[in-house]
Amino acid sequence: MEKLWSPWRSQYIEGFKDKDGSEECVFCRAVKEDENSDESLIVYRGKFNFIMLNLYPYNNGHLMIIPNRHLSELADLTPEERAEVMDLQALTIEALREVMKPHGFNIGANLGKAAGAGIDTHLHFHIVPRWTGDTNFMPVLGEVKVISQDLLTTKKKLSEVYRKLAGG
Repeated sequence: MEKLWSPWRSQYIEGFKDKDGSEECVFCRAVKEDENSDESLIVYRGKFNFIMLNLYPYNNGHLMIIPNRHLSELADLTPEERAEVMDLQALTIEALREVMKPHGFNIGANLGKAAGAGIDTHLHFHIVPRWTGDTNFMPVLGEVKVISQDLLTTKKKLSEVYRKLAGG
């Protein structure tokens, strides 16, 4: 079996540690961020959940819907939180269609380490825009995924569309 070496992943996880060495959930930290800051990847806030770009996207426009509350089990969401997750998924698809014109989407959650969750202590849902032929020779032969748009540019475009679509 070949192994895929991804040192960025350990650097990403190490980045969750505070200066004193204690770990803080990256999503709990993001809840407190000013989304207007260039350091923040948050594109939209609902009442119970927020939407942010994935720092290590599978594709351009890879977004995550994240509950404000720190929880790891789907069953721990309140009915209001669950309903808003579904509403935000629909809003996200609409925003991505307007900004990025994808041909399809992958939507899902990795529940637990065994399921592939990099952050398994704070529930989050992935929405990945897809295009016909978006898997090309780079990931297959070069073991590299090319993300062709800057995250800050993507954030600005999506934030504008979310505000417009949400009526604010």
